[in-house]
Parts: sequence; C-alpha cells; structure tokens
Amino acid sequence: MIPSVLPTYNRAPLSFVKGEGSWLIEADGRRFLDFGAGIAVNVLGHAHPALVGALTDQAQALWHTSNLYEIPQQQALADRLVAATFADTAFFTNSGTEACELAIKMVRKYWFEKGQLERVKIIAFEGSFHGRSAAGIAAAGSEKMTKGFGPLLPGFVQLPFGDHEALAAEMDDTVAAVIVEPVQGEGGIRPLPDACLKGLRDACDEVGALMVLDEIQCGMGRTGKLFAHEWAGVAPDIMLVAKGIGGGFPLGALLATEDAASGMTAGTHGSTYGGNPLACAVGNAVMEIVATDEFLADVNRKAGTLRQSLEGLVASHPDVFEAVRGSGLMLGLKCKVPNMDVINAAYGAEVLIVPAADNVVRLLPALNIPDEDIAEGVARLDKAASEVSKGLKS
Repeated sequence: MIPSVLPTYNRAPLSFVKGEGSWLIEADGRRFLDFGAGIAVNVLGHAHPALVGALTDQAQALWHTSNLYEIPQQQALADRLVAATFADTAFFTNSGTEACELAIKMVRKYWFEKGQLERVKIIAFEGSFHGRSAAGIAAAGSEKMTKGFGPLLPGFVQLPFGDHEALAAEMDDTVAAVIVEPVQGEGGIRPLPDACLKGLRDACDEVGALMVLDEIQCGMGRTGKLFAHEWAGVAPDIMLVAKGIGGGFPLGALLATEDAASGMTAGTHGSTYGGNPLACAVGNAVMEIVATDEFLADVNRKAGTLRQSLEGLVASHPDVFEAVRGSGLMLGLKCKVPNMDVINAAYGAEVLIVPAADNVVRLLPALNIPDEDIAEGVARLDKAASEVSKGLKS
C-alpha cells in the first residue's frame, strides 16, 4: 500500500522538532549541528529573531490578498533587489522551480516579440540542476532527471561543463539564451571560473543571446557576495533567485533587465501566492541583514576559517577525502569512499551534511554560523571520517 506521503524521497530516519541558530533538535532530544541549512535555505539559521518578528508581525496583520491588488511588502522587496543588483524588475514566486519556468517563458517571449520565431535554442550544461519541472529537467537533460518523463520540452542543448570549444561551435544566431549556475550545487559544488563566466557573457553578446544565471543555491550571500556572478564583474540579463531569499519561508524571484522582460506584459504570467505579504515580509527582513557590506565581509571571513579547517580534515583523512572545492560558504568535500558512507557516519556524529553528484558532500551552513559552531562541526566531521576509516580497515 502506498504511503500517505508520496514516496519520492529517500529520507534519513530523523525527525527534527526545533531549531536554534545552527542547531536542530531531534524528537529524542539529540542536538545536531546543521551544516546543510535546509540545502542552503536557512541563511540566518533557525528561528532568527528578526525573521520570527517579521513573520509574526505580518501574520497578525495580513496573510494573503493575491496579486489582484497592490502588495506593499512585495513592492518594497522588489525595490531592494533592483537597487542591489543589475535588475530593473522582479517577479516573485514560491520556489526556484517556478522562477526557472518563468525564465524559459521570458526568453521565448522575448524573441517571439522581436519576430525571430526560429530563435528558440537554449544552451545549458551537463551537471546542471534547474529544478524538477518540465522546463527544468529539459534544461538539465540528464538521464537521472528525465528518464520516464518524455517527451521533453524541445529546444535545449546540453554542453560539457567547461568545454569552450563546444560552446563556440554551438553559439550562433539560433541561440535564444544560455542558462548556467555560477556554482553548480547539485552537480557537485563546481564553480565556474570568473574568466569562463566573463567569456560566456562575451559569447552571448556576440550573437545577441540572453544570459540567464541560476543563483538559486549560490546566491543571497552564499559565496561572500550578494550574488556569485559579482565576483566575475559581469551581469546577466535574467537571474533566478530562491532558497536563501526567504530564510526558510517559501519564496523565489526572477530578476531581469527591462529589455529582457519586455515581452512579459499584463496577462502573460501570474501566481496566486507568489510575493504575498507573509513571504515578502520575511524576504525584506533577510535582505536587511544579508545585503550589507559588513555581513558579507563576515561571510568571507567565516568561509576562510571553514575552508582552512576542511583542508586540514582532508589531509588527516586521505583515505576518505580527496579535495575541498567550492566558494564562500558553499563548499564540497570530494570523497574517495561513497559519499553516503560519509553522510551516514556524520549522522552518527550528529552533524548534518548534504549529498551531491560527483561523489561530493556539500557543506552549506548558515551564513551567520558562529566561529565556535564551525569548529564544533569540523570536529564532528573528523569523528565521522575516523569511523569511516575504521570501516575501511576492518
């Protein structure tokens, strides 16, 4: 008999009932150090007082009206995002997947309005992850994502990650857009070098294609800039945002230039819940904290501390780990043993980490994680790695 919850998840046997900062408390009372942050969502940890206050105050005033009416909290958040980024306009969603769907629609509508109906090709990259909707899986193209869900939405081409020659051969006047994650998350914490991101911007400009950046996981301060592409000194035409923007409350956004968004007029897209008062009240509270120079400087400092500690962890356990990779507080440990062996051992050591492709485990702690929690987390990972090493020798 099928469970009452559709069985699409391989869940760990853990049930958390409370969160405090970088800690999660299991129903049996055990305290787990959270180095996953809900997969890069809880950027300010659990139960941050500013977010709790924003949500509580708004909940006592007004929850939802729909986008039939003006929403002051939404306007305020859009103004903040536009002021802090390349964008001229924002559309709010409930998730990154919905932001991806809109990005594909926006790209296609852009070229339709220009009368270039043949310009539908969208280039993506192997190892990418853009959500699990029809457009998202067609963009990623991997068998794991697409098997059994055909026929797929047409018009997508996947190129090998980092293959400049393949990109040059594919770029022509049929390309509508290129979509890429500045740092692949699900794909194994693979940063796109700054020079490559600049080259990709140039390649798009040469043929007039739109550049779409998926910063759902690597954005909102995760790499030490508000958005990861800022390190390369380039700007996209369209950007996907989610996860950290709501600090744990479901919220996403698509940001775009005026030109890229020019085809999206009244009635071309909508959302019942997207950008409602509750979500945007929390999003504004997140932006007030995360989008400051002082906060981002501290993210970079913490990132340096964590990376140095992880380099030491790799050196201490060469039979378990191969290397550290990533940027900011979006780090990965490339494993020599199956990555789930490390994750299961970490559960035993009461520290939470996240799997990724290429046999990597992800470390995505809250951006405000205290220094002492970084040290404690690495100590627990060291304990987990020692347990894995014992198993290799037995």
